[in-house]
Amino acid sequence: MASTLADINSQIKKHDEQIAQLRKQAEDLRNQERSGVIEEVRRKIAEYGLTASDLKLTGRAASAKRGASAAPAKAAAKYRSPTGETWSGGRGRKPRWVTEALAAGKSLSDYEIK
Repeated sequence: MASTLADINSQIKKHDEQIAQLRKQAEDLRNQERSGVIEEVRRKIAEYGLTASDLKLTGRAASAKRGASAAPAKAAAKYRSPTGETWSGGRGRKPRWVTEALAAGKSLSDYEIK
């Protein structure tokens, strides 16, 4: 069974089209089922008198889903470089000026903001 590159590419295109159709069908079915699920959840919430707090829908995660743009508060700077850059000393990667200073034998206490 000798196939040419053109035959293989044609089969791939055909399968890609079938995949796209199946994904569209799956999305349509999910959307149809979703409305029923939403209605069922609403009935259960009313039946059991559940609140957003009971469902852990309050707080930061819920507000982020609603599009709230509240950024976490920045930590106060604890260290300052000779050029004026600051660092809070928090979690995560150290700024380049800190790693270079430590590699040069300096101590973080040399850069503490007092």
